[in-house]
Amino acid sequence: MKYNPNEIEEKWQKYWAENQTFAASNNSEKPKHYVLDMFPYPSGAGLHVGHPLGYIASDVYSRFKRHQGFNVLHPMGYDSFGLPAEQYAIQTGQRPEDTTRVNIDGGVDKEGKQIAGYRKQLDKIGFSFDWSREVRTSNPDYYKHTQWIFIQLFNSWYCRKQGKAFDISELVKVFEEEGNVLVEAVCDDNVAIFTREDWNSYSDDQKEKILLQYRMTYLAETEVNWCPGLGTVLANDEIVNGVSERGGYPVIRKKMTQWSMRISAYAERLLQGLNDIDWSESIKESQRNWIGKSVGALVTFNVKDHNEVIEVFTTRPDTIFGVTFMTLAPEHDLVAKITTPEQKAVVEAYIEKTAKRSERERMADVKTISGVFTGAYAEHPFTKEPIPVWIGDYVLAGYGTGAVMAVPCGDERDYAFANFFKGENGMQEIKNIFANVDISEAAYGSKDNVEIANSDFLNGLNYKAATQKAIAELEKLGQGKGKTNYRLRDAVFSRQRYWGEPFPVYYVNGLPKMIDAQHLPIILPEVEKYLPTEDGLPPLGNAAVWAWDTQNNIVVNTDLVDHATIFPLELNTMPGWAGSSWYWMRYMDAHNETEFASKEALKYWESVDLYIGGSEHATGHLLYSRFWNKFLKDKGFAPTEEPFKKLINQGMILGTTAYVYRLEVLFKQFVKSNINRSETNGQVYKEVFVSKDLVDKYKKDKDLSFIKGKLKEHIEGAVNDFNGKNEEWEMNYSLDFQPLRVDVNFVNSSDELDEEKFKNWREDYAKAEFINQDGKKYIVGREVEKMSKSYYNVVTPDDICNEYGADTLRLYEMFLGPLEQAKPWNTAGISGVFGFLKKLWRLYFDENNGLIVNNDEPTKDNLKSLHKTIKKVAEDIESFSFNTSVSQFMICVNELSAQNCHSRAILEPLAILVSPYAPHIAEELWSQLGHTTSIATVDFPVFEAKHLVETNKEYPVSFNGKMRFTIELPLDLTKEQIEEIIMKDERTLRQLDGKTPNKVIIVPGKIINLVG
Repeated sequence: MKYNPNEIEEKWQKYWAENQTFAASNNSEKPKHYVLDMFPYPSGAGLHVGHPLGYIASDVYSRFKRHQGFNVLHPMGYDSFGLPAEQYAIQTGQRPEDTTRVNIDGGVDKEGKQIAGYRKQLDKIGFSFDWSREVRTSNPDYYKHTQWIFIQLFNSWYCRKQGKAFDISELVKVFEEEGNVLVEAVCDDNVAIFTREDWNSYSDDQKEKILLQYRMTYLAETEVNWCPGLGTVLANDEIVNGVSERGGYPVIRKKMTQWSMRISAYAERLLQGLNDIDWSESIKESQRNWIGKSVGALVTFNVKDHNEVIEVFTTRPDTIFGVTFMTLAPEHDLVAKITTPEQKAVVEAYIEKTAKRSERERMADVKTISGVFTGAYAEHPFTKEPIPVWIGDYVLAGYGTGAVMAVPCGDERDYAFANFFKGENGMQEIKNIFANVDISEAAYGSKDNVEIANSDFLNGLNYKAATQKAIAELEKLGQGKGKTNYRLRDAVFSRQRYWGEPFPVYYVNGLPKMIDAQHLPIILPEVEKYLPTEDGLPPLGNAAVWAWDTQNNIVVNTDLVDHATIFPLELNTMPGWAGSSWYWMRYMDAHNETEFASKEALKYWESVDLYIGGSEHATGHLLYSRFWNKFLKDKGFAPTEEPFKKLINQGMILGTTAYVYRLEVLFKQFVKSNINRSETNGQVYKEVFVSKDLVDKYKKDKDLSFIKGKLKEHIEGAVNDFNGKNEEWEMNYSLDFQPLRVDVNFVNSSDELDEEKFKNWREDYAKAEFINQDGKKYIVGREVEKMSKSYYNVVTPDDICNEYGADTLRLYEMFLGPLEQAKPWNTAGISGVFGFLKKLWRLYFDENNGLIVNNDEPTKDNLKSLHKTIKKVAEDIESFSFNTSVSQFMICVNELSAQNCHSRAILEPLAILVSPYAPHIAEELWSQLGHTTSIATVDFPVFEAKHLVETNKEYPVSFNGKMRFTIELPLDLTKEQIEEIIMKDERTLRQLDGKTPNKVIIVPGKIINLVG
């Protein structure tokens, strides 16, 4: 009976689906364990072999936990809103919901492209997902609850005193009874103070405008990353090197009215919560840096000749007397107000230039120094001396106050800026306020051993004392106070695109109103065009039916808006991270129609025990999810403070790119009598490709022996022809080779290129010529790079499953190396793992006689091999060292094969051990052994240490220090008993040849040596 993986895997995948083998219960008496993967965005490209790595790891762990008796929730769904679907819609005119559905379920899109479908690809790999709980963030029955959570945020405020969010109605009561004088809330800057009498005299619109300054989600004009090419705002993590991650379009900074979320209110809780979760230190550090807590002072500088002030947050108020200049962010509101007419042109030019750089790019660029003097001066709070005000792109409007007091003597960046513009209008001499410190070469940024000088009342104080004194004096003047600041900024929550969650918001007198939750979902309308409108409105501006009828509580035609009973709906949609910021809770109760999850389900599952996904989400999804979870906890919905107890970041599986080398001829022209040369590139043939082995030979030895035949004639003819016509000039040539990526599917395991497939690949390669070593095929070069369609190095799991089976793929991916490290894919290594599974199969089956498992008593060696594996596999899975488990399986099967073991007592538990990694073959073996139920929940074998205790020892027996033979003896023998056995052994008698040894040295458990 041969091992037929395709037949076996199809059989058991069908069985699992029909029997709902992996469906978790919300009412189980078993202990719960929740294992979650970061759900994928379903692109049309489908899965490549790098995508399932984390899914396989989580599946191994989930299956192991079921064997340990846990009720395991291991769900899967799709983060199905996103820019790619919308861009595809713009290009092809297809509805995003249609292409998204095909991408998930498979089929043919309207462009005629055959799409495998994520669901079918995932099923083919044999994951133990509870598909009954599948979610798609773009389905109305899902985003209904995303809209509901948005309403909860809108109707909440954050109390600093109690450190949590409360319903906005409680804040209204405070305003009605006390005004806002004593309110300690996270709110907009510069909120006006009012009494209860003021509040009660305000109109409803006035009250609503004030409440918007306190709500957890609010409308505000903010600086955003605007991408004209995509027609939308992008988050910082969606921008790479100043362009959009999707499509590579330029991104500029622009002011827009946007929905924002007050994530900054949770900055301290987000920071402290990192101490309570089992995440890698690198991810925690990324979040700590992103949150960016710093303690210092808020200082107010008056602007000379203006009724304006500049507020600055500084961590070094002790250096207040060292302020040499001030720098505002180019986009700061004050810039336009205080810039002098003489400086207006250069300031505006600089602002325009800066707008083309993203915030992330500006933060990362520490080498470039640029800035412009505004012509304005601030006033020092103590000395009243004028301080020049500059703008510079190293200052960000959204961090702190968007302004810095520059102290060059104590800050390297300020020092470099001051020296770069030294002597120019508006740049003063650097002030040194440190005693006994030389700043002629560099700034002194340390807080240690500081003694303040040239600073009036701070002279002679150290850092700590000077800081406290400076803050106290600033507070006396009313120009400063101590403050803790965070780099974390409120999250922009609007996108000017179509394919996203609609806001449950309509506008009355320009103010937002929430649609009552009972009328949700507000479903995304049909539009003819997915681009912004001609007058620049978001794509929903194209919708014919997009207005809210407040009498009938339905969406109606846009042209019916009368601002009396029918009002315009919000045209923006929610960002890509909205649906992913709470999805783990929906899995707990996926079919609940009235709430996102019942209290009972939330109480039972609590939070995710193990979360696996990429580290690239450190400051995006992982931060937003923690924020929403904490908010929902405040409101009594989420049962825990943190959503994910343990986080594992899987490494990337890299592709092994194949390269061909196009020949380029470098012509060198020069005057015969002159050593000066000019060089030009030229090609004799357009598409001539040189084999990698010949390229290497040329680069090493300048071997030109492969230049022959027609190619040689053409090159030499060109050179001779030129030289014959130009008496003053000569020309010769050298070679270069342009590496070009080629589809890895055209290359075999020996790195040989299928030349015909290459020629048929693209029209411009149809006449390609290949220069190979005599009698050999074209050899490609190889480089390890990111697996990507654009690099032509994608290997699909479907192909591997079809040829070798899903169990081979699963084992191989786990065998490649430690889960958290990046590792290259090499299809050639697959055959070894496939061979292992066939060898495992042969322990149970003979090709001719079928099942050969017997009921023989296992030997000590059999039991030793088994229990070594039980111990190793259990420890490895718990520590996520999956690669070493696979190695142990191979060792075990080799040992049992050598022992000719076919004992049921060994092979039944072995099938269970293998089950988490290779579930299909394990199920088949279990079934063939006579069991009628799935192996999935069978108890994991128990390790018994006694089987690893050594009872015998193989002793080396030496004569005069030279080992002559070995003998296996029980370890519990005494010296005398060992000596008696050795002296009677025939091999000893032959060695002694009738002689008596002078001495017999015996160390029990170690050596036997006969001397003399």
